[in-house]
Amino acid sequence: MVNPSRAEKPRYTPLRLLVMEGDGIGPEITAAALHVLDTVNDILDLRITFVPAEVGFRALKSHGTTLPDSVVEQATQADGIVLGPVAHNDYPPAAHGGVNPSGELRKQLDLFANIRPARTRDNIASTIAQVFDLVIVRENTEGFYSDRSMHAGTGEFMPTPDLAIALRKVSAHGSRRIARQAFALARQRRRKVTTVHKANVLRVSDGLFLRCVREVAAEYGDVVHEERLIDAMTALLIRDPHAFDVVLTTNMFGDILSDEACELAGGLGLGASLNLGENHAMAQAQHGAAPDIAGKDVANPSSLIGSTAMLLSWLSARHDDPKLAQAGKLIDRALDAVLSQPALRTRDLGGDTGTRAFAEAVADNVRDLAGQN
Repeated sequence: MVNPSRAEKPRYTPLRLLVMEGDGIGPEITAAALHVLDTVNDILDLRITFVPAEVGFRALKSHGTTLPDSVVEQATQADGIVLGPVAHNDYPPAAHGGVNPSGELRKQLDLFANIRPARTRDNIASTIAQVFDLVIVRENTEGFYSDRSMHAGTGEFMPTPDLAIALRKVSAHGSRRIARQAFALARQRRRKVTTVHKANVLRVSDGLFLRCVREVAAEYGDVVHEERLIDAMTALLIRDPHAFDVVLTTNMFGDILSDEACELAGGLGLGASLNLGENHAMAQAQHGAAPDIAGKDVANPSSLIGSTAMLLSWLSARHDDPKLAQAGKLIDRALDAVLSQPALRTRDLGGDTGTRAFAEAVADNVRDLAGQN
């Protein structure tokens, strides 16, 4: 992962993670992720403190909004953020308090990069025979996402009841910085970037994006750069995912491709995700709130657990603290160890282990692995 700006304060200051459970299965998988985080926190003496905050339907009931201003302020002051899934599609209109916490925090904190790895794992059935390991680097603050493309109002509007119009925002600044994120990450991996676009049709907006990516690519002569149209890429990703290393693209295309890649690797329940900017980072599950299984102790917490490992890696680079990097690796290894055992998997992966028991198994493996070091 690309090194963020170094923090001004020394590392001996205890780190504060703001934790928001979200909706649906959010409280359950957030508790699971925190249990694993707490375990590695104790073992390695990371001195991380967890600060809870309400968002989503609970906040709407108590504060009249799904994202109180006080929570946004807490997020700006926190060293990192853990956000459970939110059911924003079910919220009332924004005028009645139904703000999307995920989108609004990405906008308010300028979390311009959404990093979504996808890889096959031992003994986890995938929809393809190939072994692959790739990362989608998705621009996170522009594109067709109507809640992020305007300073005021929305990027979607209806001049008449039978006509809907959506605006797409693509800036040179946004395109260059997400490109640099992708190329710098590729230098840490297999030195290849695939840029996905639709400049043959979206000649102006994707044309600008592609022009800026090519400018940045020229600064990274040691990284192979190739370009693919989005429609061809959706097919190529299914046919030969092993051919890709870092996939760079705009907001909506990245959202779609990352879901496709995770499904190829075994399912969205495994898909970790980190939203990051120059000064802030937010761990977030790649999947939704799944209200139909909420409260049943059957949800797979792997996505959010993996996302917290990514957050620890980001914090390690920011604070120049190798113990945080060690913590992230311990969680990743422990998660792999549990997922490799069919008897310990959750229902979506063909097992019958509950959410809490799965988290305990990962925590136990963290303890075991730490004892071996």
